[in-house]
Amino acid sequence: MQIADLKKFYEALRAEANKVLVGLEAPFELLVVALLSNGHVLLEGVPGTAKTLMAKTLAYMVQAQFTRVQFTPDLMPSDILGTSVFDMGSSRFYLKKGPIFTQLLLADEINRAPAKTQSALLEAMEERQVNLEGERHLLDSPFMVIATQNPIEYEGTYPLPEAQLDRFMFKILVPYSPASVEVEILRRIHHGFDPHNLESAGLSKVISAGDVAEVRRLVQQVTVEDGILNYIANINAASRRSPDLVLGASARAATHVLISSKTFAALRGRDYVTPDDVKVVVPAVFRHRILLKPEAEIEGLNADAVIQRLLGQVEVPR
Repeated sequence: MQIADLKKFYEALRAEANKVLVGLEAPFELLVVALLSNGHVLLEGVPGTAKTLMAKTLAYMVQAQFTRVQFTPDLMPSDILGTSVFDMGSSRFYLKKGPIFTQLLLADEINRAPAKTQSALLEAMEERQVNLEGERHLLDSPFMVIATQNPIEYEGTYPLPEAQLDRFMFKILVPYSPASVEVEILRRIHHGFDPHNLESAGLSKVISAGDVAEVRRLVQQVTVEDGILNYIANINAASRRSPDLVLGASARAATHVLISSKTFAALRGRDYVTPDDVKVVVPAVFRHRILLKPEAEIEGLNADAVIQRLLGQVEVPR
């Protein structure tokens, strides 16, 4: 496989996804970019906008082991990581692995669990490993966390700490569908589409989980000129100087912009990154990392509006 082949690969992936997903081309594309960039994703949207279906569809098409965990206020870290259990027969303790030992973990309504439980994901997301009772356990590759949260329901929720938010490569917004898209969804349901049975929709497996490593290797070959590197660094720096922000983007944000823009370029069949590639991924990388000043919120700004201001202020390399 060559970089030029990745465009055909993504087109095949998107064509298959369209058998199940309707009107979610942009969020799904960023989800694919994150997987191939070895990143994690926070999906934000009201209930019923197909966030879980998107995750299940991606896992099915890349033949990755999929596990869903419903986060609740009484969920404990051991419910995610696992625990040692005593076996009466052998008189020994053995590790009963938790659901984190998978390839694609869907952390549903992650902000419903307390901070102690949320923090159980930190080491796994950053280092792809889990330490239990002094023993290190490596996670399978690829390993990806897709977390979901509701943007409007705050009662009984625990906001994610900045350290955890920073480990998500993207925050992807999943909005309500327009009327024309909802009509198509209703038409499919009317004709018997079952979102809980992907095989019945004729969905095909496009690549194996092992092939993801080969795609990631190809992405590494994408060329990035010094002008693009400076452009990314200048956007990052501009966020820290912005009068609209209390908190700008981290150094990890810049690395996520670089890696994801290389992947985005590769899926377009190019072996080089353009400023437009950077502009596409910056909102998803920045929106959960920056913190607006109260004055900016009073002015009616949101994170995406401030990000567009930043992009407009930074000179684009020729």
